[in-house]
Amino acid sequence: MPGVTLDGSRKMGGYEFFEKVLGNPKYIVAPMVDQSELAWRKLSRRYGAQVVYTPMINAKMYAEGVRKPYREQNFDTVHGEEGGPEDRPLIVQFCANNVDHLLTSAKLLEPYCDAVDINLGCPQDIARRGHYGSYLQDEWDLIYEMINTLHKNLSIPVTAKFRVFPTVEKTVEYAKMLERAGAQILTCHGRTREQRGHRSGLADWEKIRAVKEAVSVPVIANGNILFYGDIERCLAATGADAVMSAEGNLYNPAIFMPAPAPSPSDPSPSTSSAPSTSASMYLTGYHPRNTGLALEYLSIVKSQKTLTTPSAVKGHLFKLLRPALAKYPDLRERMGRIRVERGERDKDGGVAWDRYEQVIRELDSRLEVDIEAAKEKTLEELSPIDEVTGFPVLPHWLAQPYIRPLPADPEAAKPPAESGKSGVEVVASECSVEDSACRGSKRPVPEEAAPAVHPLSSGEALGDSKRQKLQSEDVSAP
Repeated sequence: MPGVTLDGSRKMGGYEFFEKVLGNPKYIVAPMVDQSELAWRKLSRRYGAQVVYTPMINAKMYAEGVRKPYREQNFDTVHGEEGGPEDRPLIVQFCANNVDHLLTSAKLLEPYCDAVDINLGCPQDIARRGHYGSYLQDEWDLIYEMINTLHKNLSIPVTAKFRVFPTVEKTVEYAKMLERAGAQILTCHGRTREQRGHRSGLADWEKIRAVKEAVSVPVIANGNILFYGDIERCLAATGADAVMSAEGNLYNPAIFMPAPAPSPSDPSPSTSSAPSTSASMYLTGYHPRNTGLALEYLSIVKSQKTLTTPSAVKGHLFKLLRPALAKYPDLRERMGRIRVERGERDKDGGVAWDRYEQVIRELDSRLEVDIEAAKEKTLEELSPIDEVTGFPVLPHWLAQPYIRPLPADPEAAKPPAESGKSGVEVVASECSVEDSACRGSKRPVPEEAAPAVHPLSSGEALGDSKRQKLQSEDVSAP
């Protein structure tokens, strides 16, 4: 569905844009505050991500530019790396409730991205207080005006990411309104606004399918993606054009890659002689060694001119290394004590990045011993099925989703009655880190103190990106 700007020029839209500019993608990384930053986008692209969103940007704060660091911290246009050739295709996401602020911010970043997305999905209390995200979903006139204004005034398409309503009928009407307003791609998160935190429950793929069947623009399915195998199941169930992953990507940035084919020297996946391959073949997906991913990410951070916030680095490392650090708590404690000292920020972390690398390399040495000890184990011993969750328990040296423990109060795990689900099975909310940004928490809670969720939860529903960091740096968020 092509668009026409106010000056009469034609721009691509809908499937033409989806195919010719974005490359007909199937694997998309979600907008995640303090987590889908440039360095992580680069890493994700190396492992199969075809389109990546920026972290959510507060349109009012970006437009006003009163807090000087806000612009450079959220999208650095000075060094030419963000939105550069290696950072495309790229979609910039804003939260907003004011058309003028939104248009001003979008025009500022228009040259650096392929599309601008409006966040209509954040369900957290900070979004309610700030009056944006899913708390706009009953104000259809305002939403229409915001989308339509960008549609008419930008040279690039506008897209929208939203949550479903309790009923299929209202969800479909909502999606149709977004399309009429000018949204060229719709990302449908299959949870309601009330499904958040430990009440997240399943994303409703049937509602996503109903949206897909009702609109003529591309639809991206969002929710319930834990493993590579979930991708095709989601696409088949929803009919969507692509899937979006948030926390699944954070714990395993290779979530979009299939398992490597067995080599002639290791033709059978029945042993752990090549654990990172054998175990991953069991799940049909690729689960690389987590220390290797962590070192690769740090290398990207150190190589670029664009600064990466200390909180983002620490958050990524703790997520990637979570199962390994759980086995070696002394190294987890050492990593948690690492700080970027005052005055080092301009030097992109100073010696802190080197300290992280030292801990990771020591962890890697210990994992080598564990891998050697596992050589003679069978695949069943290496990756047993957890009787409670039904998911494989992968070796601690592999990147893998975070399956949370059972909540102390079983009733707390039940989704709202309106969701129509009798129980919670898998939580894979794609708004998690995006939500945490909205929360703007100043003092994150250590990972081990994070509230428990259902055992089948990947933990994507929370606002946990900040909460899960061990002894993390203070973080300011919009």
